[in-house]
Amino acid sequence: MSMEPQQDYNYNGYNQRPYRQNPFTRMNISVTMGLVVVNILVFLIIELTGSTEDSAVMVRWGAMFTPYIQENGQYWRLFTALFLHFGIRHLLNNMLLLYVLGITLEETVGKIRYVLIYLIAGLGANVVSYALNVKQNTAVVSAGASGAVFAILGALIWVLIANRGRLKDYTLKNLIFMAALSLYFGFTSSGVDNAAHVAGLLLGFLLSFLLYRRRSY
Repeated sequence: MSMEPQQDYNYNGYNQRPYRQNPFTRMNISVTMGLVVVNILVFLIIELTGSTEDSAVMVRWGAMFTPYIQENGQYWRLFTALFLHFGIRHLLNNMLLLYVLGITLEETVGKIRYVLIYLIAGLGANVVSYALNVKQNTAVVSAGASGAVFAILGALIWVLIANRGRLKDYTLKNLIFMAALSLYFGFTSSGVDNAAHVAGLLLGFLLSFLLYRRRSY
């Protein structure tokens, strides 16, 4: 919420001094850009110490690995895996979508709601993926921000519904088509954590439904 500079007055009504607002309170820091930077920095650090395409290296850095979570109680991996990516292509694909979709969602719902959607839905998507791996008794190494990115997509779908099908350059039809196409490519490709994608999409939609209401003018 923006505020006009306030002024202090003496009892005679004369202006004593203008109120100077702290410059840091006026900085419009993009959470989305911060997330992109963090993911890129983590990627570069891992590349400098090993390889992001080496599963053993990724596990050491906090990727999801079912036996370590299930048997050793390393549940923190469900969170750290959100910031790890297998190779430059995996990173660029997720960061491009995160930036393009995230900026719009952040501006629309606000920073706090945006962070809640990103982290809660992203973490929830990893929990669903882990639970499915346990049920199927599979030991796979997985990581990536795609669950959280799909959450942003799902959240935007609800935002467009709330805004009668249009928001800036987006339409509801286009977003649903994007979601369907992304899921299709995931299910027709190998090595993709489709459970996390679907869960992220649904959780993002649900959280957006709970947290966002269209402004009335």
